[in-house]
Amino acid sequence: MTLPDSDTPPSLYAAREPIFPRRVYGKFRNLKWWLMAFTLGIYYITPWLRWDRGPNLPDQAVLVDMAGRRFFFFMIEIWPHEFYFVAGLLIMAGLGLFLFTSAAGRVWCGYACPQTVWTDLFILVERWIEGDRNARLRLHRQAWSAEKIRKRAIKWFVWLLIAVATGGAWVFYFTDAPTLAANLFIGQAHYMAYITIAILTATTFFFGGFAREQICIYACPWPRIQAAMMDEDTLTVGYRDWRGEPRGKLQKGAIAEGQGDCIDCMACVNVCPMGIDIRDGQQLACITCGLCIDACNDTMDKIGRPRDLIGYLALTDETAERAGKAPKSVWKHVLRPRTILYTVLWAGVGVALIVALFLRPQIDVSVTPLRNPTFVILSDGSIRNSYDLRLRNTHGEDRFFHISLTSDAVLRIALEGKDELRVLVPANETLEQRVHVIAPNGSEAATEDRTQLRLWIEDLTGNERVSKDTIFNGKDD
Repeated sequence: MTLPDSDTPPSLYAAREPIFPRRVYGKFRNLKWWLMAFTLGIYYITPWLRWDRGPNLPDQAVLVDMAGRRFFFFMIEIWPHEFYFVAGLLIMAGLGLFLFTSAAGRVWCGYACPQTVWTDLFILVERWIEGDRNARLRLHRQAWSAEKIRKRAIKWFVWLLIAVATGGAWVFYFTDAPTLAANLFIGQAHYMAYITIAILTATTFFFGGFAREQICIYACPWPRIQAAMMDEDTLTVGYRDWRGEPRGKLQKGAIAEGQGDCIDCMACVNVCPMGIDIRDGQQLACITCGLCIDACNDTMDKIGRPRDLIGYLALTDETAERAGKAPKSVWKHVLRPRTILYTVLWAGVGVALIVALFLRPQIDVSVTPLRNPTFVILSDGSIRNSYDLRLRNTHGEDRFFHISLTSDAVLRIALEGKDELRVLVPANETLEQRVHVIAPNGSEAATEDRTQLRLWIEDLTGNERVSKDTIFNGKDD
């Protein structure tokens, strides 16, 4: 290959062309509006929901309590040692993403991804202030003037308000929302709250206002992974070129003989938030939002041609339709071995989490034998082993826990610093208590290498008992 006769090498970088999507109406656009309102409503409103848990616990319905190392979700309370619940939810989220992608392509990207939702919101504000596509294009191309400065300043100010609300809503999930909101306004909140809000404000403002489709194309890894989740039966947005080609303009308000249904009106391109032409085939940038379907259907209605020149279809549908056959039903595309497998796995993890949630004990205890030394010979010749117990009270009130043991050998138990075999564990706290187990001189447990024993912990208020098995170490003469 020869290079052109020039001292300047060709540039490998193409400057970004701003995208100004046109307003469109239709069922997919309406679906996106409803989902945007629903998801943004959940995000902004959830931290302000109250839930009465009693005097010793926070009243916020959803709270990630970093100081108390707990997560609250309405009536559910997750402790650090129960992180497997969080891991299970992440697994369910991944399987759900695999399921939806396998069934209908990148519907997550097109309808529910935060980048898509906030970009839609920012474009809506932009359209309200600067006008629809043509007006925004003219404003973008014209020199800076008082009108351009005014519109841009108003738009950026509204974007900034949305970005600040976004960052503020996020930090409200980590502490009591009303208290933090008051402290933020009077300047008494922790500096990390201000830093977090500032970072999220900047990223939301930049990603939703300026980067937009660049995040989906270059920063997000999912477009490059989704191909492994899709097959020939996956429904995705496509152009029926066997019906639309050859393209041509309307002549006297009608399609000429031998011409396809596509009149090259560019409506599908002008409404695309990614700036692509779906007629060029499947592309990495396509987020399958369906706006091109709404635009094309509107054009087909106007010229009296059948709808769905652009629509959701699978590769198997393309083969069938090219041969003049009817495509498969949607349910046959959705209910197939791959999607059924994902559904079963997703449901299995969900059922396991629910079962684990309802079967988890209210008393959590761990027993750690002291290893240095493994036993102590007392003055009367008896053998003593020591254990560290961590007792966690997950109730919202102080509870007395009684500690005892059972074993085939003769053993007695004593609590360090206590005259009785019960301890008071404060509400929602963990107490460490050292326990001594003693075998009389010459007894079987004192002379054997190891003796099995079971420690019992009983909640004297709720009458719940749990046990932990451990080992008693003797002299082994």
